[in-house]
Amino acid sequence: MNVFLNWFLIFIVMSFMGWLMETIGFTIINKKFTARGFLIGPYCPVYGVGSICMMFFLKRYLDDPITLFLMAIILTSFVEYIASLLMEKIYGARWWDYSQRKFNLNGRVCLGNSICFGFLGLLLLYVMEPFLLTILAKMPTMFLLLLSLFLLIIFITDIIISSNIVFKIKNSTILTRRDNTEEISKKVRLTLSKNLVLIKRIINAFPKFKLLDNNISITSFKVALDKLEIENKQKKLKHKKNKLLLKTKLKEKELKNKHKELKRKKF
Repeated sequence: MNVFLNWFLIFIVMSFMGWLMETIGFTIINKKFTARGFLIGPYCPVYGVGSICMMFFLKRYLDDPITLFLMAIILTSFVEYIASLLMEKIYGARWWDYSQRKFNLNGRVCLGNSICFGFLGLLLLYVMEPFLLTILAKMPTMFLLLLSLFLLIIFITDIIISSNIVFKIKNSTILTRRDNTEEISKKVRLTLSKNLVLIKRIINAFPKFKLLDNNISITSFKVALDKLEIENKQKKLKHKKNKLLLKTKLKEKELKNKHKELKRKKF
């Protein structure tokens, strides 16, 4: 049992490390905080899957760093390609596109990224895995089991919520294209308003996200969201203003009543 628990926890740790690395990189590029990843939580599962695959298939090359490096490039490129393909089939959307980069394969993987993953493979198998296994070996099995169950519940819940948000984006854009009546428009606006923060997080995380069914790029969709966000802010400001005005009127009324009461007592 400990082996599977160790693998799962290493999967979570490496998913977090991948998220951290990408988030730092994109935050520097965009000059503002950009949380990466399809999921809400701080993890990118593709890094976790790639790490487990390398631990399972590439340990035989530990005595040959050059071969290990090359095999890590091939294996992680395969994992990234399959991840891109699966997410496209499941959600009907293209999440990343390397078509503009040199030496890419169908825009799903590119040589530059693959070389980086090769170096990360060396770091994982020579440094990270032995370090993590040493720490996990010191922990009681029951603790590892409870921790794994807790993290698994969070992970599955996150997948459900994040998938729901993506389908809401997809349905909203389809409804907008099919019918521009006021009724449909209100339904779409209500859906987007309720999930605006999570929707914008996905857009910021994947600037090249593209829905394939209706060929709507996330850039054009973001314009509509920005307008909706401004409208929501204006509504909130108006609500606060009305609330403050009502509060002021109530105080004025209260003061008048007190003044009348004082007058009555005086006479």
